[in-house]
Amino acid sequence: MSVSEVLTPPTETAETVVANATLEEQPRTRKRPKPGERREQILQALASMLEKPGSDRITTAALAANLSVSEAALYRHFASKAQMFEGLIDFIEQTVFGLVQQVAGREGEPLDCTPEDGARRAARIVALLLQFAERNPGMVRVLVGDALLLEHDRLQARMNQFFDRIESTLRQCLRPAAGALGSSTPTVDAQVAASVLMSFVQGRLQRYVRTGFRRQPTEHLDASLAMLI
Repeated sequence: MSVSEVLTPPTETAETVVANATLEEQPRTRKRPKPGERREQILQALASMLEKPGSDRITTAALAANLSVSEAALYRHFASKAQMFEGLIDFIEQTVFGLVQQVAGREGEPLDCTPEDGARRAARIVALLLQFAERNPGMVRVLVGDALLLEHDRLQARMNQFFDRIESTLRQCLRPAAGALGSSTPTVDAQVAASVLMSFVQGRLQRYVRTGFRRQPTEHLDASLAMLI
């Protein structure tokens, strides 16, 4: 799936989208890209360079060399490198939140489900996020902030908001289960459970990057979720 393809709401099932949600390189058969195609190629190249374990901070000079174009050519499509990273963050947000919406409904809408359904939805959201990460190693470096070091602060702020939104959705899914257990503070208990799940997700993402993308985020996932939910 390309950046341009995720600009419209997803219509496939969540599982199908995860299987295809990547910024895969498209064949370059034309000497002159169509309008918007060069922009997409720049984002594809940036994502590809981020997939190299232990790679240094990516410069616009290195990115231009990777594409065999001048730095000036990059700036015809993006005003800054920060905007390039924002393009990747747009892809992450639109893809992941589209998948989450298929599982849990629109953000802010009341979730009418049994405790068992809520727990299953929470587990699916965790699985979808980790599957997306596994399919997009370069994006994981953006998710954990590794690629955003020394970049504009607003980029890390957006990733913080991304995880806050996921955690909020998990809390919404888990609240019926906390209420069914007779808790006097179901909202607080659901928040604690959602926080534990997010710590698990972020730990898996950090390990994926730290091990040079060798330890898969979905390793023993079913058994892990059975212990957490």
